[in-house]
Amino acid sequence: MSFSLYPGEYLDSVYRIDFDRLYEEGYRGVIFDIDNTLAPHGAPADRRAVALFAKLRALGFACILLSNNKEPRVKSFAGAVGAAYMHKAGKPKPSAYQKAMAAIGTNRATTIFVGDQIFTDVFGANLAGIRTILVKPMNPKEEIQIVLKRYLEKPVLLCYRAHVRRKVQSAKGKTDQRGK
Repeated sequence: MSFSLYPGEYLDSVYRIDFDRLYEEGYRGVIFDIDNTLAPHGAPADRRAVALFAKLRALGFACILLSNNKEPRVKSFAGAVGAAYMHKAGKPKPSAYQKAMAAIGTNRATTIFVGDQIFTDVFGANLAGIRTILVKPMNPKEEIQIVLKRYLEKPVLLCYRAHVRRKVQSAKGKTDQRGK
């Protein structure tokens, strides 16, 4: 299985990401997917999303929403959270991510992508060379084409988890050897 389908991290929620740590690590831009990443599919921005973007601005992050959705949906959400946006982006094309970075003035080394889908969000960001954070979908109610993709994502996530376990065990083994 290609590692380009694996996220850099896999977390329960966008609201569990340690953005303070990421800023300390030198990241300055965040590209976000919207639906089922920041809000349930089609839902407006809620107080948590607005507060998250306020916190990110206060930390010094530049943010942009990158969505394959139509402009009315993306523009409305972007207006509510105060972020730049790109609609009908064409994810997973790397050029979409490159345009988003150019729009917020960041590069591959200083940008993070956060999304909920492997085959569009993670795959495209990895192709563009951006650090990725995959989050669990916020709501199981999704359009049929996304439901079908979720079935295809399951084996990828199983392999990813096994890959992470092997890395942890390998690192633990190295630590144990140094301690002896």
